[in-house]
Amino acid sequence: MELLTKAQREKMLRNGVLSAVLTDQDPQPVVKLFMPDGGATWLLTELDRDDNDIAFGLCDLGMGCPELGSVRLSEIQSVRGRMGLPVERDLWFTADKPISEYAAAAHAAGRIVT
Repeated sequence: MELLTKAQREKMLRNGVLSAVLTDQDPQPVVKLFMPDGGATWLLTELDRDDNDIAFGLCDLGMGCPELGSVRLSEIQSVRGRMGLPVERDLWFTADKPISEYAAAAHAAGRIVT
């Protein structure tokens, strides 16, 4: 399974361009990625306009300290869980608030809450 659909990739690229220009950008997550056999979850909002392998969003490696930051999609693609399963895209996830609100809830709970 591809981590991003074509439409998600395009939206994340647009968000990346806007974030480079606007300092008050607070987009909704475009995609939720997760490990089916592990505790890691990513809510991603944008792709770097100069390096489309770099995504930005809320990253939770399952250790109780989710944070906003950048991650390489190629690294996420290479991760395998305890049973050897790859990272998957949550087909049913639809964002209903900006990334800052997901981040605040995640910091309070110690994990991403969707």
